[in-house]
Amino acid sequence: MLKIFYSFWYKFKEYIVLIILILASLFALSNNNNASVKNVRTIAFSSFALFSSLISDVTSSTLIKNENGKLRRLNAELMLQVNLLRKYGIENQELKRLLALKDTTSFPLISASVVSKSLNTASNTFTLNSGKIDGVKPGMPVINDLGFIGIVYSVSDNYSMIRTLRNVDLRIRVKDERSRVDAILKWDGDDLILTNIPKTSDIKIGDRIVSSELSTIVPLPIPIGYITSINNMSTDIFNRVKIKSFSNLTSVENLFIIKMVKSVQMNKLELNFFEKENSAN
Repeated sequence: MLKIFYSFWYKFKEYIVLIILILASLFALSNNNNASVKNVRTIAFSSFALFSSLISDVTSSTLIKNENGKLRRLNAELMLQVNLLRKYGIENQELKRLLALKDTTSFPLISASVVSKSLNTASNTFTLNSGKIDGVKPGMPVINDLGFIGIVYSVSDNYSMIRTLRNVDLRIRVKDERSRVDAILKWDGDDLILTNIPKTSDIKIGDRIVSSELSTIVPLPIPIGYITSINNMSTDIFNRVKIKSFSNLTSVENLFIIKMVKSVQMNKLELNFFEKENSAN
């Protein structure tokens, strides 16, 4: 036991003596009422308090910074989770509407999702994840719960490509749902336009436009959009009529392909006629 004590004393005697002297000095300072000693004691305690305050401020600042960093990280993670939940909610609502549409229509529908978009202002096309294996054929109309989207024009085993409403190569026969006036719908690179409408035709802003049963491409009255403006060109016998589509082509993701082609031969004739008309223009 003595050996351990001597060994400890030998190793730490300087520190032990220093601690004893400091304690003795503090005791003397705290119990001495001499004016000079009081001043020294005041300065010592003030310095100690200032030093302690600085250490406390630095420690608190570091802790606050660390806490703020953790809170910012947590906020970022929560933001990502909220946005993900919002995305799932929007997709869920869209899928519910599509399922409701599928349940109410008498035509066979092939579900498909957009896997890529070519948002060229003149030749807007989508690639869908349904193809020949699913029964998709060129000429089939593509819709969502709001209305017409486009026409299938190329098909592989597992994928298909569609020309959307915003494609200069797609022209379809349409009609004014109210007045039954027929017209041709086309995309001019900036707007959806109704052509071949005489100035005497019964059309109004706000009228709904649907695909015409006379069309071999889309032989169903599928909603397309509504009239937003009618410009009477003084040098022409036809009106320039602008249409706004019901479907937002920039945001659509889940679609349906209507499993029908009214007539392959007539379909090709109409498509070729419009393509020749486009090239002539």
